[in-house]
Amino acid sequence: MVQLFKFLLKSTKAPARAHFRPSFLDTLRLAVRGGHGGNGLPKYGGVGGQGGCVYLVAKEGLTLRKVAQGLRDKRVAASSGEDSSKASIFGRRGVDQRIEVPVGVQVYDERHKLIADLNENDSTCIVAGGGTGGCTGTNFLGRPGESRTVNLDLKLIADVGLVGFPNAGKSTLLKAVSNANPKIAAYPFTTIRPQIGTVEYSDLRSITVADLPGLIEGAHANFGMGHKFLKHIERTRLLLFMVDIFGFQLSPRHPHRDCLANIYALNKELELYDPTLLEKPSVLLLNKMDKEGASEIFTRLKPVITDLASGLAQCPEELRPSQVLKFESVVPISAMNSTKVTQVKSQLRRTLLRLAEKQFLADEEQVKEQLQQRVGLVGPKIT
Repeated sequence: MVQLFKFLLKSTKAPARAHFRPSFLDTLRLAVRGGHGGNGLPKYGGVGGQGGCVYLVAKEGLTLRKVAQGLRDKRVAASSGEDSSKASIFGRRGVDQRIEVPVGVQVYDERHKLIADLNENDSTCIVAGGGTGGCTGTNFLGRPGESRTVNLDLKLIADVGLVGFPNAGKSTLLKAVSNANPKIAAYPFTTIRPQIGTVEYSDLRSITVADLPGLIEGAHANFGMGHKFLKHIERTRLLLFMVDIFGFQLSPRHPHRDCLANIYALNKELELYDPTLLEKPSVLLLNKMDKEGASEIFTRLKPVITDLASGLAQCPEELRPSQVLKFESVVPISAMNSTKVTQVKSQLRRTLLRLAEKQFLADEEQVKEQLQQRVGLVGPKIT
């Protein structure tokens, strides 16, 4: 009877719906330990082998989910060094443990101190060193390896980061311009995990766009998706702001804000989280321009949108930023209109090319200055 009751209870448990199953993982905690050093041999002055170390290697195409699946117990230990013996005066070194992680991972220790930033393919770092082998300086006793807990924090690397409040049409745009297939619905917070799409052009060039969960007020203080959202825009080359031309209301308990107030609110959240984000190049998309009355609103607000500093006096104090964004361009669009979407793709590419040219010229000038300093004032002038 008891077995039958257990079977009936088990059969009533429905599997979790797909969107509740965690698929995107951007934080992983690991316990790592270096190998113990081998003991020396006092009679012959033998030296024990050094313990193996645990190190990380950044690799393209990996995800933290795959890393977690390969390390079930989240513990990694390197092997110990070999003891010294008559047959082998110098003990062999312990075997290292290599862990492949995605490109873009930052490694922190227990005190949240940054150990390494693995933002390039094949970049490495040692997270747990092996103990030294026994010798005269240690009374021939091997030392224990380093043991610690590390946090792997993944920050997406994409060309463009899509920023906006919930239900602004970001997922609709991403689906229209790229190969991504995000969830789209007529309610806020349909995007609960970052999505990356690749925008491909006829000449086979491509750019990556990251659609991130909708931002809400207080995200800088970790409200809503909070830092889980904001950290992913730190490594994008271009910020693509998307705002509903008719404004936004989070819920009946929140006030309705017009388009301009939402732009200031996004500006303020980024400033409170990290003021350096405001220095990134940015483009503003004003969505839902296909609806009635949108053109009149855009005509009225355009002078202030193109120069946000001119409207600070009329901005509510709680939304007023100290430093305003300067948009590379302001593009009125409809994410449902294929013609407008094509214009967005062209605009993104032109902006990224212009930024690349600026960076190339800046790097060229820096190289010239460094070469000029090396040859000295008496050398020939480099032009």
